[in-house]
Amino acid sequence: MANRPNTRKYVGLPSKEQVLEFIQSSETTVGKREIAKHFRLKGQEKIALKALLKDMAEEGLIDGKKSAFHRMGGLPKVTVLRIVEIDEGEPIAIPETWQPDDATPPPRVRVIERKKQAALRTGDRILARTEEAGRGFIAHPMKKLPSQDGAVLGVIEMDGSGKAWLAPVDKKIRNSSPVKDVGGAEEGQLVLAEPAGRSPRAGVNVIEVLGDPLAPRSYSLIAIHKFGIPHIFSDLVEKEAQAAARLPLNEEKREDLRHIPIVAIDPADARDHDDAIWAEPDGKGGFNALVAIADVSYYVRPGGALDREARRRGNSVYFPDRVVPMLPEILSADSCSLRQDEPRAAMVCHMHISGDGKVSEWRFTRAIVTIAENIAYEDAQARIDEGNAGDNLQNLFAAWKALASARNDRDPLDLDLPERRVQLDEKGRITEIAVRERLDAHRVVEDFMIAANVAAAKALEAKTSPVVYRIHEPPTREKLVALREYFDSIGKKLALGQVITPGLFNRMMKDISDESEKALVMEAVLRSQTQAYYGPQNAGHFGLALGSYAHFTSPIRRYADLLVHRALVDAYGLEQPKPKGDLDLPPHTGLSQQDRDDLAKITDAISLTERRAMEAERDTIDRYVAAWLSARVGEVFDTRITGVQKFGFFATIEKLGGDGLVPVSALGREYFRYDEGAHALIGEDTGEKYTVGDRLKLKLAEANPLTGALKFEPVDSEGKPIEPRGSRPQRRDRGPRKDRAGKHQVGKRGRPGNIRHQGRGKKKR
Repeated sequence: MANRPNTRKYVGLPSKEQVLEFIQSSETTVGKREIAKHFRLKGQEKIALKALLKDMAEEGLIDGKKSAFHRMGGLPKVTVLRIVEIDEGEPIAIPETWQPDDATPPPRVRVIERKKQAALRTGDRILARTEEAGRGFIAHPMKKLPSQDGAVLGVIEMDGSGKAWLAPVDKKIRNSSPVKDVGGAEEGQLVLAEPAGRSPRAGVNVIEVLGDPLAPRSYSLIAIHKFGIPHIFSDLVEKEAQAAARLPLNEEKREDLRHIPIVAIDPADARDHDDAIWAEPDGKGGFNALVAIADVSYYVRPGGALDREARRRGNSVYFPDRVVPMLPEILSADSCSLRQDEPRAAMVCHMHISGDGKVSEWRFTRAIVTIAENIAYEDAQARIDEGNAGDNLQNLFAAWKALASARNDRDPLDLDLPERRVQLDEKGRITEIAVRERLDAHRVVEDFMIAANVAAAKALEAKTSPVVYRIHEPPTREKLVALREYFDSIGKKLALGQVITPGLFNRMMKDISDESEKALVMEAVLRSQTQAYYGPQNAGHFGLALGSYAHFTSPIRRYADLLVHRALVDAYGLEQPKPKGDLDLPPHTGLSQQDRDDLAKITDAISLTERRAMEAERDTIDRYVAAWLSARVGEVFDTRITGVQKFGFFATIEKLGGDGLVPVSALGREYFRYDEGAHALIGEDTGEKYTVGDRLKLKLAEANPLTGALKFEPVDSEGKPIEPRGSRPQRRDRGPRKDRAGKHQVGKRGRPGNIRHQGRGKKKR
């Protein structure tokens, strides 16, 4: 037998440099076994390798265990990472376990998401393949791991044996968790806790006591923690904000508009004032107008710590009892806020409004303004109604009537959606919850802002400058098909062959005289709409019936507007001189190169923070409403159905809000079939129907302020509760039961089971 040639690439024990090179270049996890295999080591060589690896670890060349080595200060090729931040749409992670030494912080790893993979969120855990890129690391997710749910909010409860449990404040979480370490918390206190182990049975440990969950300001605090909203500014950011607040107004480089009596019309409880308006007749049937916006780009400059924090937050978040601002208070509520009788730096849109409401001319300048008056909406409306508004308000309302005429011609989507207002006393206690009244004064400001936003978008387009558009795309075909099917079920027609415009929906709603039916159609149209977002590629604004639209008017509270201001600075040569003195601030106020290069990524990120804010604000309002109603359990309310599912329907109290569930088991002994196309529950014996938009009287059965959950029960014509479904007779055979995926389910004896209502189980302890 002929001898086989020696194909070993390496002979003998490899050097430390060779081992390190192999560990760094390998695409997979490298342990002692993989090193021995790669270098063809046998017998005594494997024993020598063990000593070599030990020496390398002691010298600080490598780190890890015998099954997974990596360069010291580096990362294993395959490891578990936890997402700690979403930076401009890009997930940032750190290794879940990191113990090279106490002085070395864990590396921050950029995660490259796959296109078909669900978007990662803060707190997610992933198994990922890592690699070095320049001076840092990037990771490619292999799979998403089960969440260990970092921090969870809850209330401490004690059972009969004295054992502590964590009752969740999120209504989506049904079960309480055992508390392993109460951390000094007492029964009834709101706490922040983290898992005590990998298994849910391991329970949780309390890491922070937040106080009384029913105390004023607790509801917003719950939302801040639940949605991970950044709410504390670092010392570095605060220091930079203080330096920015000391910037001179540069009067010689700004247009002086202090002689013009500009007014700011805002909510009575406004925390900041970033827009003000003025108009006067031009003597030819039209109007000259100004929209003055706080010049935030002068104070918040690209590249600084202040800018990075504003970008991370994306927007301010407004709760009934507090605001979580995008910018520190010294800027948001002081230096940038347009307050009466105080000179302020402003970015001003000069417009000409024709008699028919068309904005045909515009220009943008940096100016100094002095607000003549800060007026609440209600006060402005009262002065107009009483005839003592004065020239300023009269001119504004006259110019608005022209703008409103053009708006009517444009025919934007007109959905009359009520906005709930929570009124608190000086101690933070609820005094009233009501639907906010819609006034002409609101419409005046709104239409002036829309005109300025359109002007900003078109002004930037004229200079082929980058634009952060506010985009609202038309309904998708899938949603229109679903809408048509729904309309068919209620005897209305929607032809998909025609051009779908906002006016089409408006005419449909205008032709309905019955208010209950109109509400039903309005809910259906609302469900068909797409989510508005920010982006650098224009796709129009369907709801407003506008071809080009950008947000320009609220840079104190929206990062998108700040980017639009920076783009205008560049496009129209509005840069200000570099600040003198010892102010340690970035020199430029226009778009940075990073702004330009990463615009799509930035707009994706701020679209997500906007949705987060909306969810947090809605979540908090629900808790306030539940708290307000907790003293009225047992009362019967006028409600309207807002959603229907196979397990029941959701209803909201008229003129108050607060969605609550009516489980199908509470509808009596009749079997109700769920019609998905009609969004309805239909009684199979009587044909009784519950569908979106229906108005009916319901008794409030439960109101939980901690979760914001409400539960209703139906009543008969005399206001008496309907007998709930108990054990009902065997239903007629309607075929095999199907699960949520549409697959047949198999009973205990291998036969398809019948559909039965499954009530919610008792809370597990």
